[in-house]
Amino acid sequence: MEKQHVDVTIIGGGPSGLNAALVLGRARKKVAIIDEGRPRNAVTREIHGFLTRDGVTPSEFRRIAKDEISAYPSVSFVADTAVGITGTDGQFQIETAHGQTFASKKVLFATGMKDEPLDIPGLAEVYGKSAFVCPYCDGWELRDQPLVIINKGAELMHFAQLISGWTNRLTVCTNGPDELTDAEREEFRRRQMPLFDSPIRHIDSSDGIVQQVVLEDGTAVPCRGIFFKPKLVLGSDLPQAFGCGISEDGMIIVDEFGKTNISGIYSAGDAASRLHQAIAAASTGAFVAAVINNELNTESWGRKNEHDN
Repeated sequence: MEKQHVDVTIIGGGPSGLNAALVLGRARKKVAIIDEGRPRNAVTREIHGFLTRDGVTPSEFRRIAKDEISAYPSVSFVADTAVGITGTDGQFQIETAHGQTFASKKVLFATGMKDEPLDIPGLAEVYGKSAFVCPYCDGWELRDQPLVIINKGAELMHFAQLISGWTNRLTVCTNGPDELTDAEREEFRRRQMPLFDSPIRHIDSSDGIVQQVVLEDGTAVPCRGIFFKPKLVLGSDLPQAFGCGISEDGMIIVDEFGKTNISGIYSAGDAASRLHQAIAAASTGAFVAAVINNELNTESWGRKNEHDN
């Protein structure tokens, strides 16, 4: 296949990649947005907390976004998977699984994160329907309901405080040793919030709605919803393989402008942030796109000056 020359290659077509493409398209930059079409939030029924799009399905969100971006002919959508990257700033080359090649001045990793397999029997059946990871996204729908929190240690304390804003009918299942201090256990006891450290045997549900969490010691905890901490990894192996710095919790390390440790390589959205909300991802995508556009314009301006001299 013939090599395609672009200003920016965006790897990932979620909210951050799409909003970056919109900003760059409006800035008259030639952009290829490579996406394999398997978004993490495909398991959820609706997107929430996104002004003008509250309650829209993930698939409808992407359809609307692509319709809007199509008004800018310099942006192309590539239904493929980026599998290789070589080169340096201004001269990157991206290879795809289907054999396409893109020569690109800049690269934006908007790969998001992906879930590792859920190791609690029955959790996959309710994930995105009555089991969630973000109360800002899904807490309203479960307000005042009896809920189970699956978490442990210091993160559990923060998580329980956060979710208590939507309901006070909370039970904690740590699925093994709770990793709490005596003072933290006492705080749960004082608040009359049941805490179980027996491993979880399975989750019973009907049509995706959780009915109870059953523990190995035989305890059954009735509930209408679950909030849990997922196990996440980057949506692509490319950033690490190419040498981008990766944090201890698996995210791409960027500065305040979305720049990685490699000149010309940027990241935005969930791949580089703990704010795993669609609107936050879209916002960082727009901001980093503006940074990239400014850098491209500055470089072009400098080359013209050199030519004139």
